Amino acid sequence: MKKENIIKELIIIFWIFIIGSVIGYIYEMIVVLIQKGYFESRQGLIYGPFTPVYGIGAIIYYLILKKVKTRNKIQIFFITAILGGTTEYICSLVQEKAFGTISWDYSYLPFDINGRTSLLHCTYWGIAGILYITLIEPYIYKLEQKIEYNSIKFITAALSLFIAFDIIISCVAADRQFERRHNVAPENKFDTFLDKHYPDEYMDKVFANKKEVV
Repeated sequence: MKKENIIKELIIIFWIFIIGSVIGYIYEMIVVLIQKGYFESRQGLIYGPFTPVYGIGAIIYYLILKKVKTRNKIQIFFITAILGGTTEYICSLVQEKAFGTISWDYSYLPFDINGRTSLLHCTYWGIAGILYITLIEPYIYKLEQKIEYNSIKFITAALSLFIAFDIIISCVAADRQFERRHNVAPENKFDTFLDKHYPDEYMDKVFANKKEVV
């Protein structure tokens, strides 16, 4: 694959991640509003309306489905249900192992898999797959044609730097919060900076659905 094509593919993947993360955030906020009657943060990163598990799921949809010839909605449903459920399971497992927390627990539902996903949520992922090929996939081809514009490349570069910072600060702040809750004193100025600017009260407000694994 030529360098230009690789860059184009990376840009497409990046924007699919952004779109999926934002749509996921909006979806989660609506679900919470319906269930609880009020808005509650469902961010997956400290800054911005992003829920990365949905962005990752969207990337996997893109990478796998562009190699799948069928667009039969029943077949797409089952393919994406498995892909989405697997993604959800792995993301939950990684979060627990890395930070000692989980952001969702479906153990109260029938046919759950270690509380990390469930038959119901796999069904949601399958429906999302149908919506993806119907509503999002057609616009990907339009995006491919616009990538040649320097303005798109500049916006992508600037936003990717912000997202990289957002992911890094979210991870280190979450890790430092885990240390604080286990009475680990700050070891350097950066730890002190995190304690000052990202205290437990702030982190718990941003990641309202996060729970520590006992």
